Amino acid sequence: MQHDVVLTERQKREVDYHRQHASRRKQITYCPVAVDIIGEGRRRPWNPYWSMWDRVLAADVAGKRILVPGCGFGEDAVRLALLGAEVYAFDLSPEAVDIARTRAYRAGCCIDVRVMAAERIDFPSGFFDGVVLVDILHHVDIAAAMAGIARVVARGGLIIGNELYTHSAAQRIRESALVAKYAYPLMRRWLYNGSTPYITADERKIDERELATVLSAMAAPSVEYFGMMGGRLFPTRMTWPTRVDKMIMTLASGLADKLAGRVVFSGKIA
Repeated sequence: MQHDVVLTERQKREVDYHRQHASRRKQITYCPVAVDIIGEGRRRPWNPYWSMWDRVLAADVAGKRILVPGCGFGEDAVRLALLGAEVYAFDLSPEAVDIARTRAYRAGCCIDVRVMAAERIDFPSGFFDGVVLVDILHHVDIAAAMAGIARVVARGGLIIGNELYTHSAAQRIRESALVAKYAYPLMRRWLYNGSTPYITADERKIDERELATVLSAMAAPSVEYFGMMGGRLFPTRMTWPTRVDKMIMTLASGLADKLAGRVVFSGKIA
């Protein structure tokens, strides 16, 4: 998608927000991408982001053509390239794409990074061997994005993702007057060190129905839930509480989809 393509009102708001975000984070252009998560050191299976990367590492992406929608500042695209994948990435924000290109170049990676909307993926059908989705689906029209992904990823190709999630019943509690007006503002200061969370006005965690749309594109998907309390009652940077949280989620497996704040999934295009 080129810069002169007509955007929806939501996409225009996304672009404006991320232009400001990129301006505030301009210094990240010259910060090397951390690679400990793709190394051979001790893993962190209680952390959803690390758990997603465990799935990527198990998939052995070397030599495979991988798509990264909503690539942001390029961290995941660079890591995939360092693992030997042929990486294509895109983002709706031209400023984010510029930063991602520079970081890829500085990391010695050859990555095709474009300005594009997830709802209008402009690649040939069956072009990719897999796609990695990191915190992008709650920004987009999920049905349109997944239809495009199912088209451009070859049958049997890999889908791996890590996404913000909430069951609709839990979200109704979150949006209740008492929680929204009193509890959440207090917790937000605790969770984000008093700063404003990186959330756009249009962001909504995906719910169980939207997750079902994502999973319907896959054959025999594998799903793991995280964050009953992490990110809600305490910051996920706190290691031991996060580990305990994951243990509770594992024990409460039958209720995990109703309690979780994040979901990690993988599977192959049906």
